[in-house]
Amino acid sequence: MNGPQKNKYAHRQHAFTFVVVLIVVIYTIRLFNIQVLSPEYRIAAEDIAFYQKTLYPSRGMIYDHNGKLVVFNNATADVHIISREVEPFDTLEFCKILNIQPQELADRFAQVRNRKINRGYSPFTPQLLISQVSEKEAGLLEEKLYKFPGFYVVHRTIRDYNYPSAGLVLGYMGEVSPRDIERDPYYIPGEYIGKSGLEYSYERFLRGEKGKEIYVRDAHGRVKGRRDNSELEEELISGHDLKLAIDIELQMYGERLMAGKRGAIVMIEPKTGEVRALVSSPHYDPKLLVGRDRGKNFKALESNPQIPLFNRAIMGTYPPGSTFKLAQSAAFLQEGAINIGQSYPCNHGYPVLRGKPACHGHPSPISLIPAIATSCNSFFCYGLRNFIDDRSRYATTAEAFEAWKGYMVKMGFGYTLGLDLPGEKRGFIPNAELYNKIYGKGQWRSSTIISISIGQGEILATPLQIANLGALIANKGHYYTPHLVSEIVGLPSDSLYVERHETGIDPIYFDYIAQGMRGAVTGGTCRSANLPDIAVCGKTGTAENVHGKDHSLFLGYAPQEAPEIVVSVIIENGGFGATYAVPIGRLMIDFYLNNHQISPSSQIYETAMLNSVIY
Repeated sequence: MNGPQKNKYAHRQHAFTFVVVLIVVIYTIRLFNIQVLSPEYRIAAEDIAFYQKTLYPSRGMIYDHNGKLVVFNNATADVHIISREVEPFDTLEFCKILNIQPQELADRFAQVRNRKINRGYSPFTPQLLISQVSEKEAGLLEEKLYKFPGFYVVHRTIRDYNYPSAGLVLGYMGEVSPRDIERDPYYIPGEYIGKSGLEYSYERFLRGEKGKEIYVRDAHGRVKGRRDNSELEEELISGHDLKLAIDIELQMYGERLMAGKRGAIVMIEPKTGEVRALVSSPHYDPKLLVGRDRGKNFKALESNPQIPLFNRAIMGTYPPGSTFKLAQSAAFLQEGAINIGQSYPCNHGYPVLRGKPACHGHPSPISLIPAIATSCNSFFCYGLRNFIDDRSRYATTAEAFEAWKGYMVKMGFGYTLGLDLPGEKRGFIPNAELYNKIYGKGQWRSSTIISISIGQGEILATPLQIANLGALIANKGHYYTPHLVSEIVGLPSDSLYVERHETGIDPIYFDYIAQGMRGAVTGGTCRSANLPDIAVCGKTGTAENVHGKDHSLFLGYAPQEAPEIVVSVIIENGGFGATYAVPIGRLMIDFYLNNHQISPSSQIYETAMLNSVIY
């Protein structure tokens, strides 16, 4: 063979060798990807040899302030499938065992295998098919599991409740969403998570840590026994119990008083910030959102025109009305806009604006303490004028107004207070920029916005913020972050984010405010809050409502000298504060301070409130 021809064949041989090597390399890379990098094939391979059983921890229980068990766990079970293992089976027998319809079963199979709905679907891993079957149904199914290859019963717990109360506080559980899974790899499809209330806020403490057991399969895929000394197993850790600040008996009493009314009650222990009651009306029984009827019940609550899923205590924003005069008093005194001895005229209204806003009859001129007791509108209009319009302190109206707003923010208005419950609203305190946009820069003054002096106009607050105002008055100038959980059992106290907040206002001014509030109870606008043996301090409010009858408000605390409890009450469309809010506030204080009893003098108010219906 001559040289050129030999080189020709050698070239072809090299090319052929290169192609063969390239194919081998490609297949090797592909094989490596399948066996090592691809999670689906790796899972499939592991699944052939082993069965991983997830162990679900006992979720932390919830106790009230007095140690009463409020939320506990009951046994339930879920039915899971591994699609690869499922063989043809008797669907009628299966449905009979679990008391479901064949179409429901077919729909569940379709949902499980639909990757758009169930993003974590894999035919090689357990998938939730049917949730929350009874222990009896689970037992019957387990006896016949040999007839249903690929089906597994997973035992876990479900929430249960000792009291038909505090549904909006406690919250409810629900199946994890794809977004939940993306946020936290702890969860897999079909598992449950706190969706609202304290169940949501304290999810990471309540849930515990899942365990895992590894079982060996035989050549036919049947589970033969637990794998010995497996380093892959994980220990089961129960969730932390919670001790609430809530007094469940007080909470239930408040819900009884609010039956037939829309509104809220908030009660705070001022020296700690612990929330003893957080009532929103209408409310719902937390048992409604547990079990297989949860979806149907949720839709019914969602479509209820009274909106029982709306937590008015922290989400409802209302004009605080005359209760806001207490915050105004503190700001005016600290700023020097008024002093304790100054008196101003009131001729059934604010004279500067020809009697607007109007006021009811009382002695005139009037100073701060009786102005609080009688809820004089004119006095607080003068206070705002002195603060905003006097150029001896601030160069411009806008600058003065921002200083005024600063006081309100320090007293807990205009921003959320940080309650350990989702959904808290911030209310609204306007700024100078807003009024510059409405009226023009430099074109407005106190008379333009006079309604804010009496808690109307643009001012909005939640019932929680109003109760918090009472707490800082009772504490003479400071408050603690309101909170519903007093202890996460097994964790240090600093795991709760509770801070002391200072207003920077001289404590002596709160003594004057307390005197005015005491006068309101003994001879002013909220005499029906006057308990014989308890020195109650209070303030009524009647908030104008453009959508209907005015709202009825009350803010009070007791005893005057060593305050133990603060209460705020708002009754939507309840009219004057003294009509509904004051009697309910009286009853809540009486019930709390008298060890869950009502004094004889309060029984007439209790009968009236229990039998009154507004909506």
